Parts: sequence; C-alpha cells; structure tokens
Amino acid sequence: MVSNSKISGYSTTLLSGKLALVTGAGKGIGRTCAEALVKTGASVIAVARTEADLLELAGDLGDKLIPWVEDVTSDAFLSRLEARKDIDILINNVGSNQPEPFIEIERSTYDRIVDMNLGSVFRATQVVVRNLLQADKAGSIVNISSQMGHVGSPKRTLYCATKHAIEGFTKALAVELAQSNIRINSVAPTFVETALTKPMLENPEFANFVMSKIPMNKLASTDDVAAAVIYLASELSSMVTGTSVLVDGGWVAH
Repeated sequence: MVSNSKISGYSTTLLSGKLALVTGAGKGIGRTCAEALVKTGASVIAVARTEADLLELAGDLGDKLIPWVEDVTSDAFLSRLEARKDIDILINNVGSNQPEPFIEIERSTYDRIVDMNLGSVFRATQVVVRNLLQADKAGSIVNISSQMGHVGSPKRTLYCATKHAIEGFTKALAVELAQSNIRINSVAPTFVETALTKPMLENPEFANFVMSKIPMNKLASTDDVAAAVIYLASELSSMVTGTSVLVDGGWVAH
C-alpha cells in the first residue's frame, strides 16, 4: 500500500524521466523510498533478495517498478548493474546490524557486516559513477547511513564503524565528483519503526534508552526517511553535496 504522506506536497513530476535504483527495496526504508520515487515521477529498479516482496511492490506500483531479485554483495548483481547505463539516481539502502559486545564479535560477523554495509555500497557506487562519467551525465547518489555514523553507542562498535565509514566515503567522493555534477549525500536516521527494530524496541530498558536520547520523544517513520531521500535525489537540492541529512529527532544534537 503506497502512502508516503510526507511527500504528498511534492510534484508528481519532480523526478519525471529519471531512473533510480534502490537496494534493499523489499521492506522497510527501501520499500518506502521506492514508493516515494515512483510517486514523484521516477522509474525504479527495486533490488532485494526476496522475490515475493518485489512482486508485491510491483503490484502496488505498476510498470514504473522494475524488480531485480539479486544479492547486492554478488558479482552477478554488479554485472547486471554495469549493463544499465541509464541510471540517474542510486539509493544505497541495504545494510545489516548485529548488536553485541565488542569482545564477542566473531570474524565471520565482521566480514559479513563490513561487506554488506560498506563493501556493497562502495562497489555499486563505483559502477554507477563510472557509467555516469562515461556518459558525461549528472547524477545523485544517496547513502542511507545512520545517526550511528555520527555518534557511538554500546554494543554497536561494528555497526558504528561501518556507518562512520559511509559518512567519510560520502564526503570524500562528493568532493572528488563535484565538478562532474554528480552529487553524493547521506541520510542518517534514528531508530525507525520497522519489522527489524520492533523486537529490539519491545525491550522496555532498550526502548527507554532510545527515547531518552531523542529530544522529540518519538521514533522516525519510513516516510520521514523517504522525504529526505526525495529531497537529495532531486533538483531541490541542486547545491547540496557531501552532507548528511540527520533524520534523528535531535539525537546527535542532544
């Protein structure tokens, strides 16, 4: 069901003629971003590993939604991505987290989280940027980061490390590509109401900790994040690059 109330005031032709690719588009933030991009006029390649999620999304959004059942860490995905020379907007949304004490983190967990959260973003961005430069074409890349890319938090050393890396990657690449009219920005949400966060937030102690850190005293919604993505993906932010839009209710300012 397409809602996106936060972007209802945006023009339905804001991104008309643009092709966007969204990773992790089957659920949560990625799904809402795909919906918002279509609602503002773009065609969207939605990438996820679960075919059923993409088929449901395609049923909601029609022929402007192009489903790709792919693992973004795979060579197969990169080959398919390289063949698409027409992508204008890349939303690097896919990511993972496994909260645990630092001394208990296994090498296999480290490899998996770093490859998903940083490696997949680096590789996909490199392919899209190479295509944009070869075509001498403007573009916008939005990395879904986290407030944890700006602060630290217990049991999140690995997640924070990858998200701080995404923020540094965003800034460095933005400077490198600024004169090519390819803009690179990030969106850094606080905890968002999704199926992934629901079990964590059902723990009263953890829920109280989270709310104590958010001056606005509420969680973000996926619509809140998608609204920031639309802003950065579009010409509304034509003079914005190398920045992070914090959708955090004041956590980082607190």
